[in-house]
Amino acid sequence: MDEDSKPLLGSVQAGEYYTDSLDPKQRRPFHVEPRNIVGDDPQERVSAEAAALSSRVHYYGRLTASSDPLLVPPDHVIPSPEDIYIYSPLGTAFKVRGGDSTAKNPSIVTIFAIWNTMMGTSILSMPWGIKQAGFTLGIIIIVLMGLLTLYCCYRVLKSTKSIPYEDTSDWEFPDVCKYYFGGFGKWSSLVFSLVSLIGAMVVYWVLMSNFLFNTGKFIYNYVHNVSSSDAFGTNGTDRGECTQGSIIITGLFHTAALEKQKLQTVVDLRLLLCSRLTYSSRKFIACNWNTLSTLSVVYLIFLVTYKAIRLGFHLDFHWFDSSTFFLPEFRSLFPQLSGVLTLAFFIHNCIITLMKNNKHQENNVRDLSLAYLLVGLTYLYVGVLIFAAFPSPPLSKDCIEPNFLDNFPSSDVLVFVARTGLLFQMTTVYPLLGYLVRVQLMGQLFGDHYPGFLHVFILNIVVVGTGVLMARFYPNIGSISRYSGAICGLALVFVLPSLIHMVSLKRRGELRWPSAVFHSFLVLLGVANLFGQFFM
Repeated sequence: MDEDSKPLLGSVQAGEYYTDSLDPKQRRPFHVEPRNIVGDDPQERVSAEAAALSSRVHYYGRLTASSDPLLVPPDHVIPSPEDIYIYSPLGTAFKVRGGDSTAKNPSIVTIFAIWNTMMGTSILSMPWGIKQAGFTLGIIIIVLMGLLTLYCCYRVLKSTKSIPYEDTSDWEFPDVCKYYFGGFGKWSSLVFSLVSLIGAMVVYWVLMSNFLFNTGKFIYNYVHNVSSSDAFGTNGTDRGECTQGSIIITGLFHTAALEKQKLQTVVDLRLLLCSRLTYSSRKFIACNWNTLSTLSVVYLIFLVTYKAIRLGFHLDFHWFDSSTFFLPEFRSLFPQLSGVLTLAFFIHNCIITLMKNNKHQENNVRDLSLAYLLVGLTYLYVGVLIFAAFPSPPLSKDCIEPNFLDNFPSSDVLVFVARTGLLFQMTTVYPLLGYLVRVQLMGQLFGDHYPGFLHVFILNIVVVGTGVLMARFYPNIGSISRYSGAICGLALVFVLPSLIHMVSLKRRGELRWPSAVFHSFLVLLGVANLFGQFFM
């Protein structure tokens, strides 16, 4: 009776590979043993098993016409990609070289690729985010948000594995959303992905305007021998409580605030004239921006360390009450930090692609966890050191700017190098972000990545115009990051990965109430994170 109940095509071991009737792509019981691989000796013969395999494949191929799929060779007689050979009439087998296997990366490269991709402009807003949440609560939120976004990213990575009877080897997360939720899932993932990209482009434009302006001020001060302290300050901001104290720069910005705004507008217009967003391909990327990004982050870490050593730590713990120079450890504005962190830890829309290039697929979860650990430690290091080293007194901790580089004067040489490097990096990456926006939007609307010059020109006017207006009237990269992060994170970080996992378990009959409660909590957390940006 037991034998009768067993399936005819069960899971059996065949050499190095296993077969499973439920997954057609895994039914590969035939392979060529390593000793049958022809090396440098072209006269080495293959075994009878290898010859039989070749004959069987050719037999299936000749049973019917190539255009008729009725008798195509089934998957279980096709060897795996690493065991594909060219068989000669003499009975020798030559292994096929090249293919995707040559593009695989070791784990260390994959880890730092993820770290490098996530290390964006959010690192400049970490001290400001900790200020908004409070020092102690800010550290706790960074750790918790790192763990939550890591888990949601893990769910995205595993989402393609839960789909039966489908070849998901080339699928991305929008394809998974379409499989479970139809057109609504595909379009929702597209829209929220565009929000993250356009939000990043706006932040980049604001920072490029800022960096170019301060670079010009450095050159002006150098030419006219204008000297100033290299300590913390407000770099010309007009907040009264942040313009007192012995270390505040005086006479650095002798022009009025209106003049500064006019200059920034001119900078924006010049950047607009130099924009290369209308190119029809990615060939305008002439340098390796990954290397630039890595060098920029490493230099920022060096800069933060150097400044912290020079200034020392200035901390005074007030758990719930603020003082003249210090803030409470727990503040009600903490959702602003969680919004920034949602964008800072966001890599969910491209994690499947990044992990496909990992050489050891069995280590994907470990490598993803290590990458998130490095990202979290980097954010903590920069945020904590800048907040702790901010000189209080004479300045209040509330004077920390959304871009912590704005707390340094334009004449600071080390900060000038940082701004110049970041400016060069962002002018390189900005067209790439525009290209990704165009590819995603135009590809869905018109079925062509470049439907015409007029379409692309109008899109660029809208995107670049948004950046110019924000740089002119609301150049707060912390707030821009938290709004865009909370909006895109609602769908791509919290809601869609959780719903897909619960639906997948439901269809298999494996959904249990602890899992349903936890993933429903993640959905509510994403909604609360978004509403918190507007009401707290």
